[in-house]
Amino acid sequence: MVARTSAGILLYRLRDGELTVLLAHPGGPFFARSDHGHWTIPKGEDDGDGESLEDVARREFREETGHDVPADMPLLDLGSIAQKGGKTVFAWAVEGDLDPADAVSLPFEMEWPPGSGRTGSFPEIDRVAWFEPAEARARIKASQVPFIDRLEAALTSTGSGR
Repeated sequence: MVARTSAGILLYRLRDGELTVLLAHPGGPFFARSDHGHWTIPKGEDDGDGESLEDVARREFREETGHDVPADMPLLDLGSIAQKGGKTVFAWAVEGDLDPADAVSLPFEMEWPPGSGRTGSFPEIDRVAWFEPAEARARIKASQVPFIDRLEAALTSTGSGR
């Protein structure tokens, strides 16, 4: 079995000293009624073409939100986590802002309903939203909570956080 690797960006902003993070809700019919525990950082798989993981993270952010990662802002390495299915996810945080109403994700196609022979087109991400850390921890996949913890710790140690 080939090890699967993904990379993503945790966009954050500080307003009046309060931290919020941007999370993405997966699109498609399987997640339409799912909320808490299903959100994620905008991320995607390394397709093995030699692209650096940072570049994968930037590309996937663009594909899932329709926006580029701010090029003039430094990336903060948040390390990696292992998800239940065995996928390793690498993440970086970057300060920026994005209006969720302006986010547009690339579509994917799948047979839906299963066994129908019909193909439906669905967005990879059906919405993004800003959450303060406690709410973000309740909504994000449990395996990705350490990314929020690491971001808060890094901002606290540099005096940028709350």
